[in-house]
Amino acid sequence: MDYVNAFWVGGLICALVQILMEKTKMLPGRIMVLLVCLGAVLGAVQIYQPFADFAGAGATVPLLGFGNTLWKGVKEAVDQNGFLGIFMGGFKASAVGISGALIFGYIASIVFQPKMKR
Repeated sequence: MDYVNAFWVGGLICALVQILMEKTKMLPGRIMVLLVCLGAVLGAVQIYQPFADFAGAGATVPLLGFGNTLWKGVKEAVDQNGFLGIFMGGFKASAVGISGALIFGYIASIVFQPKMKR
């Protein structure tokens, strides 16, 4: 049942974002920022964790999950280091995911040798 919940929740998130892109004049970058901020806010009001427990990867893989990860990292760093934790918590919490994206993106660029459009 975990796979089914992850599938329909992730699909619903993607469908809602697609509707938002089609029906508004918002640019994709702004929608991405909106999703990250929404994930952080939902984490701050403690709604996101029960949602992620129910939906699994359907909730944690989209950008909502990235925002929640940033929030959790900042919260932990503030608890440990005080005010300076605001600036370093998000970096510590998301470093592995961002590093993986950079490394695999670089490997893909070597393998596929992209060319500029003319």
